[in-house]
Amino acid sequence: MKTDLDIQHSVQYELEWEPIVDAAHIGVTANDGVVTLSGHVATHGERLAAERATKTVYGVRAVANELEVRLPDGHERTDEDIAAACASALKHHSLIPSGRIKPTISHGRITLDGEVEWQYQRLAAEQAVLYLPGVISVLNAITLKPRVSAADVKDKIERALKRSAGLDARRIHVRVDGGKVSLYGSVRSWIEKDEATRTAWAAPGVVAVDDRVVVSP
Repeated sequence: MKTDLDIQHSVQYELEWEPIVDAAHIGVTANDGVVTLSGHVATHGERLAAERATKTVYGVRAVANELEVRLPDGHERTDEDIAAACASALKHHSLIPSGRIKPTISHGRITLDGEVEWQYQRLAAEQAVLYLPGVISVLNAITLKPRVSAADVKDKIERALKRSAGLDARRIHVRVDGGKVSLYGSVRSWIEKDEATRTAWAAPGVVAVDDRVVVSP
């Protein structure tokens, strides 16, 4: 079993390995498998990438992401600058339906509103603005419009879980209420947990995923 010191060192190595992340200004501590990230990064996307990289390390039970987004001196951007960049990014993304997403910016914090039919379109809109300079955070309030029955959704998710080479589908149970999916059971790692959630979101008609799967190494 890995000690907290082992976990701390593994996370530090993983952050240095992740090309999106500049680990030079990131501090790492571990306590009973709970990892805390401190310091600062240049973009909100980098902040999330550091969190994702940390979750891939074996033995990590939870992550407290206390990283600040801090632009280099002389590179500050106004909300108007961010709004213009945001509008352009959304307009020129091939996966995002034209005119369906309305961004609002306040003190570097973006809120995305609108309605789309698929989760991948919702995620594409978020990804389009994550790495824009000056963005502190992104709230994805885009809603999904379901088009299929709950039984059909459940069947598609269960079949997809069984097809995934990275999952033991026998340990995961699926419940569907309208367009809301609830996942129960246990997995061996955060990667498996994220894969189960991603698989559920990929089903047409899903508007929310309540991931209650626990990580049990």
